[in-house]
Amino acid sequence: MKIVLRLFFAFSGMLPLVTTAQWAWIDQTGHKVFSDRPPAADIPDKAIFKRPATATNSEPRQAAANTGMADSNAPPAVAVKPVAATSMATGIDKDLAERKKKDDLAQAALRTAEEERIKKGKAESCQRAQLAQKQLTSGMRIARMNSQGEREVMDDAARAVESKRIESIITSDCH
Repeated sequence: MKIVLRLFFAFSGMLPLVTTAQWAWIDQTGHKVFSDRPPAADIPDKAIFKRPATATNSEPRQAAANTGMADSNAPPAVAVKPVAATSMATGIDKDLAERKKKDDLAQAALRTAEEERIKKGKAESCQRAQLAQKQLTSGMRIARMNSQGEREVMDDAARAVESKRIESIITSDCH
């Protein structure tokens, strides 16, 4: 048993302490790829989301071209413009920020449209309630259909109840 433990510790001492996957990117199929080697030249820079601390934007392509790790079908490596230091330091993706701004504007437009729809509905409800109140106060006889489908004329008590209901609608929607 002691020999097994000694062998285990001897071999574990030989293993590297740091993981070697220092590059991470999204390939053409949309899968995340983790590697200790830089991506092929056909992978756009915006798809690379993790780099070694010592690499700049142009180093991976040049290193891949110099060591022969680039795809044989890929176009020759071209020097890539370095990303502005401010965007790297802040970690803000401009495309993502633009999409978020557009989404925020679309959400604001939806909220505004919904508020307008509610205001329009309240205005229509207010007009109907005011018209009904005018009919009740005009003194004309008002007939309604009851639950059996028969026509019945409103008496003074029913008129008073209906007048209170319409008054509450007017106070809530019109003011």
